[in-house]
Amino acid sequence: MTRILIVDDNPRVRSALRVCLQMHRSWEVCSEAENGQVGVELASRLRPDIVLLDYAMPNMNGLEAARLISASMPECQLILFTMFASDQLSTLAQAAGIRAAVSKDVGGVDALVQAIETITSEAA
Repeated sequence: MTRILIVDDNPRVRSALRVCLQMHRSWEVCSEAENGQVGVELASRLRPDIVLLDYAMPNMNGLEAARLISASMPECQLILFTMFASDQLSTLAQAAGIRAAVSKDVGGVDALVQAIETITSEAA
């Protein structure tokens, strides 16, 4: 079972992602966080396999959270799911330990699912 932590400040996004991701039998959303700070704390406590991070959040953005999570849990796979996708942000995301940056635009959820499938198939 692949355990996934969702970190996004928008409760509707978190809820929609939870419903979508839990349709996959081998994936479990282990928790949700409303900002990067809470996300880091939950990641440390719950030890998920994958953390989905929004970029723009209060208290701590997704890149800051990614740096902290990847430093303490290098085995954890990080995916940035953001409205602000760009080549520059992708470069910054990779430097922070993020495996993939996926845009929340049309088709974003499908691209996110594909990124998770890629990560889980590589781990198998």
